[in-house]
Amino acid sequence: MTDFTYLALDTSGRERRGAVSAPTPESARGKLQDKRLYVVRLDPGLPAAATGPFWSRPLFPRDHMPAKQLAIFTRQLSTLVQVTPLEEALRTLIRQAERPRLRRVVEAVHAGVVEGRQLSEAMAREPHSFPPLYRAMIAAGERSGSLPTILERLAQLLERQAQVRSKVISALAYPLVLAVVAAFVVLALMIFVVPRVVEQFEDIGQELPLLTRLVIGVSHLLAAYWWAIGLALVAAWSLAALSMRSEERRLRRDALLLRVPFAGRLLRDLHAARMARTLATMLDSRLPLVDGLKLTAQTVHNRALRAATQKTAETVRTGGSLSGALRHAGVFPPLLVSLASSGEASGQLDTMLERAAEYLEREFDMFTTTVLALLEPAIIVVMGVVVAVIVLSVLLPILQIDALAGGL
Repeated sequence: MTDFTYLALDTSGRERRGAVSAPTPESARGKLQDKRLYVVRLDPGLPAAATGPFWSRPLFPRDHMPAKQLAIFTRQLSTLVQVTPLEEALRTLIRQAERPRLRRVVEAVHAGVVEGRQLSEAMAREPHSFPPLYRAMIAAGERSGSLPTILERLAQLLERQAQVRSKVISALAYPLVLAVVAAFVVLALMIFVVPRVVEQFEDIGQELPLLTRLVIGVSHLLAAYWWAIGLALVAAWSLAALSMRSEERRLRRDALLLRVPFAGRLLRDLHAARMARTLATMLDSRLPLVDGLKLTAQTVHNRALRAATQKTAETVRTGGSLSGALRHAGVFPPLLVSLASSGEASGQLDTMLERAAEYLEREFDMFTTTVLALLEPAIIVVMGVVVAVIVLSVLLPILQIDALAGGL
């Protein structure tokens, strides 16, 4: 017998967690279904190898489907199920898959469907590829007989999330590359160029200018003790990682990130836009709001935002309004709170949440464009100032020698 931990939803939409003993995952799932529980996640106990040292664990323990590939898979499946049976659509996607890892994931889902399982249950075999939120929406489509419609909405949701993710990466790529190149240029000047130039001033018999002495000191430090500086950075990073093992410290760190200028607002708006769009899709699919909030919270990496989302779900579950819960959390944009309140008053919450997501995403685009317009020249200016200081430290002794020669 094996112990399986599970996350399930009861007939009232409430979340249930616990453990069940069964010889196989199928038996465990059957026991939970007999209790009228919809299984969102089912995880076996960790094997011995997984609890050993990190170097003994496999680098890629399971096949999984990246977010970009999941969006493509959903779009293809939503198109195929409109014209062919589900089993045939999955078989077509198996032939379409070019990467062996992705093909094995689709084959596992196809095998579950052939065995007679629901698509959501077959996808539960691959929890690393199909998150709980995704499977819950698939299950809702199967129960209501609107699976093609749900897949179409899921495809649109995932494509929009991929588009936002791509914008974030493309927005940060150039400044990061520019900063790295600037750092390497400055280090190369300090380690290889400055010592060679300064050697020419060692025998002039005059005290070098203060700026030149400071630059020489930094250059010698980097050239002679680069290994010690590297070890110190690694040690500092290790100590910081160890200090973050505490969940309370991680929560405080993530809450502090939300108060950082620019970055905090970016994180907040990204999460709010994603949550609003996800909730709008789930409500349009006739899924309970509480379930949507709980499942959305599992996808949030920032612990402060995750805790606020979970608290919002609990407030709504006990009878509170969504807008009131969002306002009380204090970390969500006022626009989202206002539109959620208007949606509740008019009975069009899904529409208002969709509009909130669109506005927040447009605001994110304008915000990142403005910040990058300032960040790129700022990096260039900082690099120019540093290089100018290095060049000036080299020129000052030359000017000093010329002044002494002129005096003679």
